[in-house]
Amino acid sequence: MDNHTIALLIPLAPFIIGGFAIWTRHQRKMAELQVEATAEKAAQYASNSRELEERVRVLERIITDGGYDTALQIEALRDTRIGDQRAMEAGTTEKETRQ
Repeated sequence: MDNHTIALLIPLAPFIIGGFAIWTRHQRKMAELQVEATAEKAAQYASNSRELEERVRVLERIITDGGYDTALQIEALRDTRIGDQRAMEAGTTEKETRQ
């Protein structure tokens, strides 16, 4: 570098250093905001995870406490009902054909 370039950079040095300080502060603030957002997301995931675990516990309790047997009985009744409806429909069509 020649003397003219150095003479030009000396008065600009405070502005360059000030700009660097502002940029550094901005980068630090952006990092802090990102950390806060990440922490908030982690808290939401933890909350959602707890809710899902609770739902699974309820389902396990239903299955192990005999509620599952009740559900099977209800399904069996539905199957019987569907069979009865089909038989009734088949019976009406047979009556119609007889007439």
